[in-house]
Amino acid sequence: MNKKLLKNKNYVLVVLGNFVSLMGSNIQQFVLSLYVLALTGSATIFASMLAVSILPRIILSPIAGVFGDWFDKKRAIVSLDLLNFLILSGFGIYLFVNGSLSLGSIYLLIILMEIIEIFFGSSMSVVLPSIVEKEDYLEANSYRTMVVSIGQIMAPIFGALIYGAFGLLVALMFNAVSFLLSAISEMFITVPKTSSEDNPKTISGFKKDLAEGIKLVKNSKAIMTVISIAIVLNFTISPFMSVGLTFLVKEVLQQSDFKFGLLQTVFFLSMVATPLLLTAKMKKMNLGKMIVRGFIIVSMLIVVVALTAFEFLSSINNGLISFIIILLSAFFMGILITAVNISIHTLIQKIVPLEYMGRASTVLGLFSVIAIPIGQMIFGYLYDIINPGFVFIINAFIVLISVFIFRERLINIETEGISILETKTKVESSVTLNEV
Repeated sequence: MNKKLLKNKNYVLVVLGNFVSLMGSNIQQFVLSLYVLALTGSATIFASMLAVSILPRIILSPIAGVFGDWFDKKRAIVSLDLLNFLILSGFGIYLFVNGSLSLGSIYLLIILMEIIEIFFGSSMSVVLPSIVEKEDYLEANSYRTMVVSIGQIMAPIFGALIYGAFGLLVALMFNAVSFLLSAISEMFITVPKTSSEDNPKTISGFKKDLAEGIKLVKNSKAIMTVISIAIVLNFTISPFMSVGLTFLVKEVLQQSDFKFGLLQTVFFLSMVATPLLLTAKMKKMNLGKMIVRGFIIVSMLIVVVALTAFEFLSSINNGLISFIIILLSAFFMGILITAVNISIHTLIQKIVPLEYMGRASTVLGLFSVIAIPIGQMIFGYLYDIINPGFVFIINAFIVLISVFIFRERLINIETEGISILETKTKVESSVTLNEV
């Protein structure tokens, strides 16, 4: 690991704080799914809760983007983590007194935490590029991804142990304490001030800054390209990994729960392995080329997986050959998808001025999140009516078409000399003229 990053107190504290709070959140999400299923016996109800959590993001993302650019970043993330601690403690007390949580209260908890996460994410998007030098962005994102992935692997294990031994109350309080510890660690970081923090905190100031952010994103081909490719990633590949592989392994190949769990573990391990295997190579590469090559290879691997859904492979040894092919493909896809995600976040950090980072990152997050359920619904319907192998081929075709559409723009993002600062100046001039 980059020794300079290890010596960067601010970076280490931010990553450790993120790890603790994400561990708590992932454990809570896992435990809540078990609790809701035990309470109602309905997977549909829990799925509806996940869908409802998207609504605050759609409504509040524009506000959160300006919030992230306006206010002191350190004070914002500490305050929001403390607010999470207080809310979870309150629900914990309510659960202790009443003995259970109603579905309505669970809906409320999920929505409240999603609202806080939107504002937290906007502020945090500015923190990392503020405390790390530009040449270290890639490594900083890579190792942060590795730490988060380790937490994702550990969370279901700890969640099952906590819920099985102590129940929902302890899981809630565990998450509450995780946010408290995260807030304490963030109190010791130093985040440089951005010029947007001096902007007037008025309704007219909000409208002006929101308009500037929208125009910056709209007028920059570089930013629009990164956002577009992120949407494709979430619309096609995310449903393939979450819904498609699950349907293929469990319904088509009729594999055991153990084998399905093994597939999930392999995928998470690939996310942990990516920074260790590819960071040094990625640092020497054009990140746009990395995204293009990653998408092309992933689409080829999706076609390989598609073949396992057809009878000539799925019928061999009760689907064992197909499962082994899926397992190997998932590992390499996990590595490439993680590398593409790291590249996308690094590009955003490189091409967007810090004072606009909150607004740009919330736009990226908003459209990426919306793309996932739309993709899941469309491809989920297709899995029910035709052989999933054909659906996977359609999926791979969409990925390839997108690569060829955006290939030149992606490759040239870092080298063609696109001046976001020039765009920024034009935006500010345009907004000023409109106001006059």
